[in-house]
Amino acid sequence: MSIPSFYRGRLAPTPSGYLHLGHARTFWVAQERARQGGGEIILRNDDLDVQRVRREFVQGMIEDLQWFGFEWAEGPDRVGHYGPYNQSERRYFYLHIWAQLAENGCIYPSPHSRRDVECALRAPHEGECEPVFPPELRPELGSWVPTATPGLMNWRFRVRDGERITFHDGCAGERTYVAGVDFGDFLVWRKDDSASYELACVTDDHAMCISEVVRGDDLLLSTARQYLLYRALGWAPPLFYHVPLVRDASGERLAKRNHSLALRTLRDEGYSPEQLRSSWLHLTVS
Repeated sequence: MSIPSFYRGRLAPTPSGYLHLGHARTFWVAQERARQGGGEIILRNDDLDVQRVRREFVQGMIEDLQWFGFEWAEGPDRVGHYGPYNQSERRYFYLHIWAQLAENGCIYPSPHSRRDVECALRAPHEGECEPVFPPELRPELGSWVPTATPGLMNWRFRVRDGERITFHDGCAGERTYVAGVDFGDFLVWRKDDSASYELACVTDDHAMCISEVVRGDDLLLSTARQYLLYRALGWAPPLFYHVPLVRDASGERLAKRNHSLALRTLRDEGYSPEQLRSSWLHLTVS
């Protein structure tokens, strides 16, 4: 798939730890695709997860990205036309979209939770995705009383069991997922009165006019869910380009808890951004 003629991409880290070499590689792909398309990159601070986000990680994120050579046209530190660029300041937008989905009957309040789905608030990762929601716990259409606000209740998007969601990814090729098999009714609003990752991501990527989303291929399944939200809202989805994950010598994906590969640790050890970019040739991706 070619790069869009008008390219507008984004870097959207979650400041729940310091950025590592895997983040840098994925973000560098995003920046290079923007440069090839003659477009621009924005920086969005995906800081909805108040339990894990810390102020020093937000500042560290900006410092590490600047040191590595990233350049963005808009962001928390740079005025633009599509702000605010901190998700924690965008609640109004999420409530508006929740109301639209509720009015159209696409979502429903769900008191049932097989476990508190922490990954609904942040980008899910391998092994952290929500189990398929049991369809027998799904209420009948029109059985719940409309409300003006979501309140302290989980809200789920009602999928059509058996529907095949197929999309073409610029890096991974054609992908197909089956609703009710690969994923079930998914969270759009959490009972702690916060937007889910899926709803916030779709809302912001659309509002900020993102033409292509570049991110790790652990989020391919999430893209299938997001396609359903785009369709329900009558929006054209952006293009997607899911980059293979960087893994350590044991085959495990890099995590923020791996401090030895944090960008600031590598910087303190004397590595330059150019040396680190060269090292990607020897890293394992899958």
